[in-house]
Amino acid sequence: MQIAEEKLIEALSQDSHEAFDLIYNMYAKRLYAYCMQYSKTTEDTEDILQGVFCKLWVNRRHIKKRQSLKSLLFTIAHHAVIDTYRRRLLSPTYREYVEYKAASETDSSTRIEYEEFVNRLNAILKSMSETQRNVIQRAKFQGMRNADIAAELHLSEQTVKNALSAGMKTLRDKLASITILLLQSLLLIINK
Repeated sequence: MQIAEEKLIEALSQDSHEAFDLIYNMYAKRLYAYCMQYSKTTEDTEDILQGVFCKLWVNRRHIKKRQSLKSLLFTIAHHAVIDTYRRRLLSPTYREYVEYKAASETDSSTRIEYEEFVNRLNAILKSMSETQRNVIQRAKFQGMRNADIAAELHLSEQTVKNALSAGMKTLRDKLASITILLLQSLLLIINK
């Protein structure tokens, strides 16, 4: 530690405004850069910097002569940055923003998963025989009864039942992995 710094601390402890101004001029820019690195806003950084130098002035009589001003000021600044960060996390505005972002990300990820599911479903339906595809579309998407499907497609009711059974088995087998992912996503959404 330099002798000049010891004299500054001694003068500061005797209420010297000149010593305070010198200390401010020596460290303000570096402290500003340090605080800005973490707070990311000019307003918060200026508030922190003001708080650091206020705390220095309030505690000026308790500073030890051999203490490093640089260490002291950066320690105060570090704690002030942490306090500012905590206050920001606890503020209602910040919590509302985080909840909004989480909801919008969940909504968009859910929409993407749904679109992937529909694309996969359509690909599986296209790979089926025409009879199975027509029966499944009418029974599951249009809500038609087996007898109505049989009449519309000119098939026996037993053929409709068989096609529906085989088609649904194919869908279950091929969609099993996607269904598990959708269920996991749904559980994550429910547990939030």
